[in-house]
Amino acid sequence: MTAHGHVQQQNSTKLMSRAGAVSALTLAAVGGTMLAPGAATEAHAAPHAAKALNIAAAKKGSPYRFGAAGPHRFDCSGLTMYSFKRAGKKLPRTAAAQYNSARRVPASARARGDLVFFHSGGRVYHVGIYAGHGKIWHSPKTGAVVRLEKIWTNSVRYGRVR
Repeated sequence: MTAHGHVQQQNSTKLMSRAGAVSALTLAAVGGTMLAPGAATEAHAAPHAAKALNIAAAKKGSPYRFGAAGPHRFDCSGLTMYSFKRAGKKLPRTAAAQYNSARRVPASARARGDLVFFHSGGRVYHVGIYAGHGKIWHSPKTGAVVRLEKIWTNSVRYGRVR
């Protein structure tokens, strides 16, 4: 253990011994780590979500084709369905059906590997996989390819594959 690590451990021990009835969540927040039950940070996505994200990223440059679900061409929901299937999770075919099957996640709790649903007038029209730092992997439109892109609107909702 480094000297820094030893001092950090001593400080944590002192903090815990003085805590008394203070909750574990308060201690975690003081220590700089949020340990809320069910919460995930960008660095701690579920294993299947992280794997799906990596699979989508590996498809970089694959051409868009309406109705295609891989392995060489994709539309938006085809890419998410393909990526999660390869990661061991089944998703419905369309963006709207994927939205209905996902567990809602507030933007403040989004994690790498969550689905990002684009909506207008109550209708989901596009889906991608959250890559962190406000970006998604997606297959955007005819003439485009699978790519990493900044989320361009606030009209998005997040969902976690169950």
